[in-house]
Amino acid sequence: MADPNVFAPEWDVELAEPPFRAKVSRVAYRAGGVELGASLFEVEPGGAVSPYHVHHGNEEMLIVLAGNPELRTAKGRRVLEPGVVVSFPRGPEGAHQVRNPGPEVARVLLISTMHHPEVVEHLDTGATLAVLGPAEGSVFPSGTDVPFMDAVVSAMEAEPGSSR
Repeated sequence: MADPNVFAPEWDVELAEPPFRAKVSRVAYRAGGVELGASLFEVEPGGAVSPYHVHHGNEEMLIVLAGNPELRTAKGRRVLEPGVVVSFPRGPEGAHQVRNPGPEVARVLLISTMHHPEVVEHLDTGATLAVLGPAEGSVFPSGTDVPFMDAVVSAMEAEPGSSR
């Protein structure tokens, strides 16, 4: 496999419809990365990389390669210029969303540690994701979670082989 190139990428996923309107190349995977992830996003005007979210197990870093994406954090929104590097520590202080209000295509590289399992919160919807691996896990919509001790007691009371 040839070394990936962020200026001449091979796209792994094309998400043409809103809200994404983006292409993605998993460049760290293509380069043989194991403990570091890196995804190149080319985001059309009006598209986004992800919902407003926070990682509890992984740190991320954003590098703007082209265009002027908008970054949303707990401190508000700001437009970024090519060459800007922003870090998102794990936990609430690292909450972020990257979108492209336009009018030109934006290209960004998101780099992250790859610790799994991981917990991600989508802050606008209250959903919680239990991430077991890349694109693998479960989603718990707001209001469907069970208190921790209730889940423990239920599991202890369950008959072997039953699923409650």
